[in-house]
Amino acid sequence: MQQERLITRLIGRSHKPVGGGKAKEPCCRGSLLCRWRGGAGRAMMPTALRVLLALLPLASTLQTPGTQHRGPTPEPTEPALRRLAHHLLAHYQKDVRPVRDWRTTTNVAIDLMVYAILSVDEKNQVLTTYIWYRQHWTDEFLRWDPAHFDNLTRISLPAESIWVPDILINEFVDVGKSPRVPYVYVGHHGEVQNLKPIQVMTACSLDIYNFPFDVQNCSLTFTSWLHHIQDINLSLWRQPELVKFDRSVFMNQGEWELLYILSRFQEFSVKSSDSYAEMKFYVVIRRRPLFYTVSLLLPSIFLMVMDIVGFYLPPNSGERVSFKITLLLGYSVFLIIVSDTLPATAVGTPLIGIYFVVCMALLVISLTETILIVRLVHKQDLQPHVPSWVKRLLLEQATVLLCIRDRKKISQSRTQSSDISRQVDNNDSTAKLNPYGCEDPRECEVVGGARLTPALAVPVEGSPLMHGILREITAIRQFLEKREEFRDVAREWLQVGYVLDVLLFRAYLAAVLAYSITLGTLWSVWRDA
Repeated sequence: MQQERLITRLIGRSHKPVGGGKAKEPCCRGSLLCRWRGGAGRAMMPTALRVLLALLPLASTLQTPGTQHRGPTPEPTEPALRRLAHHLLAHYQKDVRPVRDWRTTTNVAIDLMVYAILSVDEKNQVLTTYIWYRQHWTDEFLRWDPAHFDNLTRISLPAESIWVPDILINEFVDVGKSPRVPYVYVGHHGEVQNLKPIQVMTACSLDIYNFPFDVQNCSLTFTSWLHHIQDINLSLWRQPELVKFDRSVFMNQGEWELLYILSRFQEFSVKSSDSYAEMKFYVVIRRRPLFYTVSLLLPSIFLMVMDIVGFYLPPNSGERVSFKITLLLGYSVFLIIVSDTLPATAVGTPLIGIYFVVCMALLVISLTETILIVRLVHKQDLQPHVPSWVKRLLLEQATVLLCIRDRKKISQSRTQSSDISRQVDNNDSTAKLNPYGCEDPRECEVVGGARLTPALAVPVEGSPLMHGILREITAIRQFLEKREEFRDVAREWLQVGYVLDVLLFRAYLAAVLAYSITLGTLWSVWRDA
């Protein structure tokens, strides 16, 4: 349409007279132009028009943008994020600390949140945790005016394309399996936020003496490995009170529970050289002891209770020895089973290990005491009389000290046995003096023939038979008296064994109770600390 209007305008101008009248012919008679207009020019007019029409599209393409669009200037087609990223990283030098004045200190604010306690290796003294780590600093070369970039105030840039502080953890012992976060957030004022999760494997001095009621305190020290405090300084992102009791992301379902996190800033220097900034986080954790109490302490306590109950078996029965041996074997098997559960370190032994050893020693002492008592109350034929000092110490003083109820019977039986023994001694001496076995010496004289009555007179030839009968009767009487003496000796040793058994049982019970109360008090104090 524009081309047709232009052609019409050109044609109209060529035929329209000037001034509204007849067109004046110029004074060109005899000239070449007049001849062309007069004859041949009229014949070539359609050809010129056709050439002009052919050149109009070319003229339209050669027009400038200003002549084509005379409205408002349109927005550029490239997105604002691309333009901003190109604007920031085009001439950025990531190998140099981002300050315009080298005297300016780069302040890095760090923060820490514990997500989970993965493992505690007591043998290798290694703590494995999963933390959310955040750091913030200002980059003076990453600033822009949001009005020039569609009011964009924050952008994420690759962390490999900008300068990042060399902040490490001093206690690192191994590289964990941490996910890689390739981007950082950058604000229009130059503030950079680097947020990333880290699996931290750090060395920690683990004290397992209070196992399973132990509390561990492990430190995470963040510092710049190269830059001095004049170049990079550290600070805490949040208030220390907020960091201390922040358990918002902690997974509280494992063996360990998080008590609190302490934070402290300090300067560290090596051999009076330039100092470095350090930010220490003390992660305090406590073990949940329920599993170990059920699987370790309760079985041991039950076995010790059964050992104490075994003292109520009669001391003169052999079943007590077999019962004690069975308990000792059972406790040995129990220790073999739980040996893998106890933490092993080369520094020290946990108190629960000492507890198991002492319990084993108490079982051995109990078995030894049982064997001693059984030895006292059996095979009395080979034993002499109870010494007088043993009678005085055990049958008199110990019965009063131990408050034995039937000590009167013990004293009475002891007195009877002593009388019987004296009587047996007198009888033995009398039997030695009187070969005929007579209780009265006058009868022996009669038997000897000094004073024979007519009723007792026997023929001389019958005397050997009577002598044999008297010897047999004397031997039977001595045998019965000797057996009664042995019984008295056995009864005395049985009484001594009974008193000694009560004494050792009460001493054993007092030792077990004192040991148990001491351990219970210590573990209660450690748990409530």
